[in-house]
Amino acid sequence: MLSTLRRQTGTGLRLLIVLTVLCGIAYPLAVWGVSRLPGLSGHAEGSLITQDGTAVGSSLIGVDPVPTDPAADPYFHTRPSASAEGVLGPADTTTSGGSNKAGNSAELLDTVSQRRALIAQREGVAPEAVPTDAVTASGSGLDPDISPAYAALQVDRVARVTGLPADRVRDLVARATDGRILGFLGEPTVNVTELNLAVAAAQRPGG
Repeated sequence: MLSTLRRQTGTGLRLLIVLTVLCGIAYPLAVWGVSRLPGLSGHAEGSLITQDGTAVGSSLIGVDPVPTDPAADPYFHTRPSASAEGVLGPADTTTSGGSNKAGNSAELLDTVSQRRALIAQREGVAPEAVPTDAVTASGSGLDPDISPAYAALQVDRVARVTGLPADRVRDLVARATDGRILGFLGEPTVNVTELNLAVAAAQRPGG
């Protein structure tokens, strides 16, 4: 009886040590090592965007800028978020998720209609010119990407308020645009976080 108990205890302890080394030391070190490979290190650290050695945002999280003067709005806007307090308010970046409302929800349709009217007024265009992604929230509510059409809609306003030439703003949009994955999957997207940082940099002396 005692010998069996000692044998089982010894086996259990050896197994505990082996699994601790494998799962608690070797595996985490292997994962950390893979995350250091060229091309993966940025993603492993949150895809941070840095300027002058300082982290200024993440290319994976869209932050909708709130202008100090709504009449002089100098930046590009992301898609709306279900976590925003208002119809077009900035997303609560501590909360990720959609509205979970059905496509035939009267409340959702009313919200979309309000967003379309507000964006059309902000950009000085007809409501019919506002693209779909401008008025519909993404599943996460923190999507940093918008369609090239929504970016193009905002170019004239950004150029007018910032004083940058419209062609320069379009060039910044083009640089922040990613094509289809592998050339045929998905649709082209414009990263608003990277684009707004480029707009801010272009306004600095020598930018």
